[in-house]
Amino acid sequence: MSVIADFTIPAEAFTLQRALTAAPDMTVEAERLASHSAEWALPFLWASSGDFERFHGAMQDDPTVASMAVIEEADSDVLYKIHWSDSVIELVNEMIDQEATILEAQAQAPNWWLRLRFSEEKQVSSFHDHFAERGHRFEVGKVYHPSAPRQRKYGLTTEQRDTLVAASRKGYFSVPRDLSTEELADVLGVSSNAVSQRIRRACANLVQHTLMVGTDEEE
Repeated sequence: MSVIADFTIPAEAFTLQRALTAAPDMTVEAERLASHSAEWALPFLWASSGDFERFHGAMQDDPTVASMAVIEEADSDVLYKIHWSDSVIELVNEMIDQEATILEAQAQAPNWWLRLRFSEEKQVSSFHDHFAERGHRFEVGKVYHPSAPRQRKYGLTTEQRDTLVAASRKGYFSVPRDLSTEELADVLGVSSNAVSQRIRRACANLVQHTLMVGTDEEE
């Protein structure tokens, strides 16, 4: 049975350290992952809720970014297409060589949070030990076996689902609202920016994968 593990790694040891430091309130989330190819493991990144001018300028000078372009802007979110430097590609190649599949990736200064899938539980510790010996600080968090065959039902990430469930149970969607965004963020142990971002994207995914299924609007 496969196993999923959450890891944190400092941005300085992974990528975008300069850009995230320049805009510490910025939240970054990978939109689409293709970890079978290191060069395209994190091709699209959503950035939200930070100083875009500082972030954009610092990303242009970030040594981990070979090139980047803005391909979409929506409200307070910007979608970037990234070509990574050789050092990032080499690190992701090494992660893949250690049997890791990248499921999700998010960042806010000073850390990246990664959700990785392994085919066997013993590979989690061997992955950690391999990189620890080489000076890469991948810190293991939660480790668990998927309880369902699909982790993205209705297009939701685990974090988006958990956020919606917690929001509903705590009265966030009640009228009038029983819980503020800041209070929900405290419950979940994340920033209010992250909560807002998860709820917006979760609602968009639910609409696309339920109400729009089989309609002319479905993409």
